[in-house]
Amino acid sequence: MTSTQPLAPVSRVGIVAKSHLRAAAPHLLEISAWLDARGVTAVFETATAALMPPAPGRRVADKRALVDEVDLVLVLGGDGTLLGMADRIGEAGSGIPILGVNFGSLGFLTEVTLPEIYPSLDAALSGRAHIEERLMLRSTTIRGGATFAEHIVLNDVVITKGARSRMIDLSVWIGEEFVTRVKADGLIVATPTGSTAYNLAAGGPIVRPNVDAVIVTPIAPHTLTNRPIVIPASSAVRVQPLMDDHDEVFITFDGQAGLELRPGDEIRVCRTDHTLRLIRPSTRSYFEVLRQKLKWGER
Repeated sequence: MTSTQPLAPVSRVGIVAKSHLRAAAPHLLEISAWLDARGVTAVFETATAALMPPAPGRRVADKRALVDEVDLVLVLGGDGTLLGMADRIGEAGSGIPILGVNFGSLGFLTEVTLPEIYPSLDAALSGRAHIEERLMLRSTTIRGGATFAEHIVLNDVVITKGARSRMIDLSVWIGEEFVTRVKADGLIVATPTGSTAYNLAAGGPIVRPNVDAVIVTPIAPHTLTNRPIVIPASSAVRVQPLMDDHDEVFITFDGQAGLELRPGDEIRVCRTDHTLRLIRPSTRSYFEVLRQKLKWGER
């Protein structure tokens, strides 16, 4: 959905570049100078600062601290880089917006191209930026009746089999209602934002980001009647792998983190109380991005 709240005044911009992206170095210096000329402080993520020559007085912070120190985060890289920072923002429960700049082809999330950096930053600093609020999910892993791990995701929670498992068996509930047992290579619980990621590759539907929904998609199901389902975002999803000590089952969160599941573990996925505020360029629509990325209409 498009945010109706105006962008708060920006005095500090956090800058995060893709790991080892040397091509970003000259742009980082230029962005820093551009911000400084407008009285805005640049705060560089630790690994990002290492891409530039040392400079006295440069503000540097790790990703966790960066979220608390800035009013806006600028990401330079690809969708994976943005996801990693978005999850940090989500875990902090922060409302700071994020602006993604792509260094390769146009991304679904990192939509801003290099020539659009400064017009997009100028729009953000002046309060004219187009902001979308994106649904996020909280995944809780229950082990031994207690919370073992919690993760916040913008795209998806994915449960998959390991190399030694031919297929896994998953019991799925929506709310308190049992839905089905899925025999498959895995299961995806995705947001509309994540519908164009692994969900799309697994045959799930594309869901426009402003739709208040969650998608549950089996990965290569043994039974062809096990199809993706779109449910209200208010509905919690509960998944219990039916496994023994010989099975290998893993769960990953936005492809950024993961863990191995054990017999008796249960996964609970629900919407978070907050959304991610994503700054998008007003130069192209969501469907234009789909046409460019998916090559619709081309022969």
